[in-house]
Amino acid sequence: MNRRALLGLLAAGGVASVAASGTQAAQTVNTSAKIVILGAGAAGMALANRLNTRLNGADITIIDGRPRHLYQPGFTLIAAGLKPADYSVSSNDTWLPRGVNFINAFASEIDPESKLLRIAGQEDVAYDYLIVAPGLKLDWDKIEGFSLDMVGENGIGAVYAGPEYAAKTWTAMDKFTDEGGVALFTRPATGMKCAGAPLKYTFLTDDYARRKGNRGKVEMTYAAHNNGLFGVPIVNEKVRMLFEDRGVDVHHNHVMKAIDPVKKLATFETPEGDTELPYDFTNVIPPQRAPDVILNSALPWADKWVGQGWVEVDQYTLRHNRYPEIFACGDVAGVPKGKTAASVKWQVPVVEEQLIAQIQGQESDARYNGYTSCPLITKIGRAMLVEFDYNNNLVPSFPGVIAPLEELWISWLMKEVALKATYNAMLRGRA
Repeated sequence: MNRRALLGLLAAGGVASVAASGTQAAQTVNTSAKIVILGAGAAGMALANRLNTRLNGADITIIDGRPRHLYQPGFTLIAAGLKPADYSVSSNDTWLPRGVNFINAFASEIDPESKLLRIAGQEDVAYDYLIVAPGLKLDWDKIEGFSLDMVGENGIGAVYAGPEYAAKTWTAMDKFTDEGGVALFTRPATGMKCAGAPLKYTFLTDDYARRKGNRGKVEMTYAAHNNGLFGVPIVNEKVRMLFEDRGVDVHHNHVMKAIDPVKKLATFETPEGDTELPYDFTNVIPPQRAPDVILNSALPWADKWVGQGWVEVDQYTLRHNRYPEIFACGDVAGVPKGKTAASVKWQVPVVEEQLIAQIQGQESDARYNGYTSCPLITKIGRAMLVEFDYNNNLVPSFPGVIAPLEELWISWLMKEVALKATYNAMLRGRA
C-alpha cells in the first residue's frame, strides 16, 4: 500500500470514528449539573470537550496541577531518536474548550460522601458528578538506588519519565549501540500504561545495533515479570518467536527492585529469591499505581490490585460500584485492560453516554469492551498493529487490510504518522 492509499484509508477511518462517536449528531441536553473532571490528560480533556458540546448550561470544571499536556505515545519515538523532545509537549490551553473552568492545582482529597474535592490553599470544589482521570503515578522510589538525574548517563534510560528523559534515553541507547555490551530490559509487576512499550524499546535497540553492524557486540536480555511476554496469548507467542529469532535472552518471573549504577548491576525479585543481572544499558520502568489522592481515598478496589489504587468501577460502564455519580476513565480505571491512549478513545464515549443518561434519569446501553491497541514496533519502519478486547480476542480495525501479527510498514506509519492526528482529534472531542 502506498502513502496515498494509506492516507485515504486513514481518512475513511477518521470519518467512521467520528460518526461512531455520535457527538456530532447527538442532541444537546439542558442541565445545571456541576461536573468535575479530575485530570487534564487524554481522557479528561477529551471528555471536557465532548461534554461541553453535549450539555447546555452545565458547570464543567477540570482540575489538574500539571503545567503542560504530554502526548505520551510519542515517548518511544523520541527515545528512538526519531522525534525531538518537544514533539510530545503542548499547552493545556491548546485543548481546553471555551466555557470550561480550569483549576491549575492538584486535588489533595476526595470526599465522595460529601461530594467534595479539597485543594490545598483553595476552596473546596463541590460536584454533582465526578470523572476521575488523573492518569497514574510512576513510583520511582520503589527502585532502590535509582534517581531521575541518572538518566542519560552510564547506560541508564527511562523512557516513561517524560519527553526530556526519553531524549536522554536515546543519547544513552545511541552510545550503547555504538560500543556494545549487555542491554537489559524489564517491566514492573503492577498494572502499567502501554504494556507493549518495554517490548518496543527492546526491538528498537536490537534494530539500531543491527543497522550499525554492531549486533555481534550486543547481548540482549529481557526480564519478564511473569511467565509470559504479553497478556494476549497469541501475541505472546508471536513476541516469543521474534525474541528467539533475534537472539533476545528472556528471564521469566524477574521483577526489578534495585539498581547499582557503579557496578552496573540490577537486582530482581524472583520466586527463588533475589538475583542480579548485569547491564551496560537499561531502560528503567518503575512500578505504577494510582496518584496519592486516589490511592488514599475510598475509591479504589479493596480486593483487587491491592496497593495499586485503581478505581473500583464496572468494567463495562466505567461507573463506580459504590458511588454511582463517579466515573473513572483512562489509566486509573480499575478494569482488566485499557491503559493506552487508544483505550481512552473508546472509553470516553461510554462515560459520556452513561453520564448524560444518568443526568436525564435514563439508562444507556453504551459499553466499553476492553478495547486496547498497541502498535508494537519491531524495527524501524515495521510494526504489528495489535488490537484486542477483554477476552483477548483480536479486534482489528482494518480486517483484510492490516494483518495484526505481521510486521508491516503500514502499521509503522499508523504509529509514526496517523496516531498523533487521531489523538489530537480525540482531545478536541472529534474522534
